[in-house]
This record gives sequence, C-alpha cells and structure tokens, in this order.
Amino acid sequence: MKSPLYFDWGVSMLFGWGVYGFNLMRYWPRVSGSRALCIGQISLETLAGSDALTLRALSAPLIESDHLHNRLQNLGAVQPVLDGVVLHSLGNQMGGSKLPSLGGPIGSSTAGVIFFEDTNLPQAVDVSRQYSVIIAGSTWCEDILRGKGVDNVTTVIQGVDPALFHPAPSAELFEDRFVIFSGGKLEHRKAQDLVVLAFRAFAERHMEALLVTAWHSPWPFTALTVNGNPLIQPIGLLEDGRADSAGWIAANGIDPEQFIDVGSVPNHQMPRILREMDVALFPNRCEGGTNLVAMECMACGIPTILSDNTGHQDLIRTGGTFALTRQTTVSDPHKGTEGWGESNIEEIVEMLEAVWRDRAAASDRARIGAAAMADSSWRRQIGKLHDSLVAFGADQG
Repeated sequence: MKSPLYFDWGVSMLFGWGVYGFNLMRYWPRVSGSRALCIGQISLETLAGSDALTLRALSAPLIESDHLHNRLQNLGAVQPVLDGVVLHSLGNQMGGSKLPSLGGPIGSSTAGVIFFEDTNLPQAVDVSRQYSVIIAGSTWCEDILRGKGVDNVTTVIQGVDPALFHPAPSAELFEDRFVIFSGGKLEHRKAQDLVVLAFRAFAERHMEALLVTAWHSPWPFTALTVNGNPLIQPIGLLEDGRADSAGWIAANGIDPEQFIDVGSVPNHQMPRILREMDVALFPNRCEGGTNLVAMECMACGIPTILSDNTGHQDLIRTGGTFALTRQTTVSDPHKGTEGWGESNIEEIVEMLEAVWRDRAAASDRARIGAAAMADSSWRRQIGKLHDSLVAFGADQG
C-alpha cells in the first residue's frame, strides 16, 4: 500500500491510544512504504527521555503532523478529505471519532480501530457500514461485534517494542522483598479494588510483600468508580485532582511500607521498573484490547496473572500466563457486561502463593509468555494492520 495513512487519535507515551499512535508513526513506513501522519493531538512533552535517534527519525512526520492538525482545525465545519487511508478511533457505543456521516475526516479509504468494554452497541451495524473495515483490538471485541451483525471486522492486537520490553537483568533494588506489580488506569473495570483486597490478605502472611503500582492516567476521576465495592474503603481525590492511592491503601489496612506508587511514567521508561517485579497481577473485569501493560510485563519475562475473560484470553492462549479461571458474572445497570468476569479473591491469593513458592516454575512459564510477546512486536502487528486494510479494500495506489 503506497497511500499515506492518517490516524485521528493522538500521540502520547502516557496512555494506550497514544502509544499505538506513536508506533504507527514509527512502523507504518516500514511495512507499507508510505508515511503515517497524526491528525490528532501530539503530546510532545511525553516523548521527553526517548532516545535521540528515535526522535530524530520521527522529527519529520511529527512536524508534518502538527502542521496538518492545525490546518484541519482551521477548516471549521468543512469535512476533511485526505488523499490516503484514514483511521478513526472507536470505543464504547461506537463513539470516539466524529463519524464520516457527521463530517468526520475521510480518505480514499476510511477504516475504524475499536476497543470497547460496554457491550450495548445498538448502532454497531449502521456505524460499521461507514467504514471499509473495523479493526478490533481483541478476539472478544470481534466476536461481540459479529454477534451484533457486523461482518466487516477483523482482529489485530496491539504490539510491544522488543527493543524496550524484553527479559534482562534487574537492578536488584528489592532483593529482600517479593514485589507485586499492578498497572493500568485506576477504575472499576481494571479491578484495582480486587488487587488491594488480595494483596492485603497475602501481605498478612508475607511481611516482605511489596505492592508497586502504576495507576495514574490523564483521567483520575475514573478512580472513583472502584467505590462501588462494599468490601473496601473508598478512594478520594487529592486537591490537585489526582487519585489518593496512598491514602486508599492505608485506609484499607495495608502498611505504607508495603506500597510504592511510581506515579505517571512514560511508556519508554517502564521496562526498568517492570524488571524489578516478581509478579504482575491483572484481575481485570474487562479488557476491550489485550491489555497493553500486561503484554509489556509478559515481554519482560515477568510472571503475569490474568483474569480469564474478554481481551485477556488472547494472552492466556499463549500458554505463558497464570489464568484466574474462577470468574463470575458482572452486572452493571449502565452498560452491557457480556463476557465480563469477577475474579475470586481466594484464587488470586492462591496464585500469588504459587508464584512465591516456586519461582523457578513461574519463570519457566514467564519465558513462554516473553517468547509470545517477542512474536507480537509493534512492527509485526502494524504489518498485520496493513495487510488487513488491504484485504478489506483499502487503496493500494
């Protein structure tokens, strides 16, 4: 495909869509022979700390993208028509990008990339018909869409950067501790409330246990959604709007000496943190994608515990994770929860104990996961994206 690619979400190293956009700019030219430009917002400050060679290689498309973004902003109500393939970002209720029928940007071919959790999708068929293809971020997403009558859909999961996320020696910062990592936007769907309950139970038996979290996101108010769990003390927000993670941990009976919040860390700085972990824990109730943070933990060779539901099942099928199989249904009066799962606290603790008891067996399984993620590099996955767009009729001009 020689046509340029334009994607309408942003570039940032602080959240999943932004990391996806960053890697589209890096690897689309290598798999297609054409450039990829961002027509969304670029957060240049989050790229600070990236290596000089990567920044130099991306300087031209970043500058061109910024100029294009500004030009399109000046169009006002005029629908942007671009000479190339346009990718829209879609989410819950098929929302996100402005649809083509409502004046959203279009190209010689227009496609959608979707990650959703709410399975109530009354407009799925009507929206999908506005695109040559819908690229789902997980097999679960594709299956739900097909069940709603969408047939122009295929799955391409996210990737990892093997130059950053790969097994390597740790700095041995916590030799005398058993370090448990929990990452992802703090919210009910990500189930950090279950992490806290399980860690508290585990830490009562193991004073050496240490919980390290990377829960910050640009949307801290979502943290309040964990307060629906009656088994846990509620979380609040600090004066600056950030979630009070440390206060929440203390209110729930965990020794502050057993907790570290690493704050908001750019994606390219995460590998050194992850390599200090003994295990990663993700009892998430739902993942519309495969969970990029979990993929990166696996890629670093960290034993990774995953809830056996929704998008996580793509990772579990690699054989390189520890699956939480005791899943019960989740109901929510405000959204569809088909396929969601509530993990069992006792099983989470049992899984943590299993990793603690037999580090060698856990490492053996983690190596399988690392090998699977090495085969899911961003370059390979963006190549699959390219091939899927071509297969569904994207312009090959």
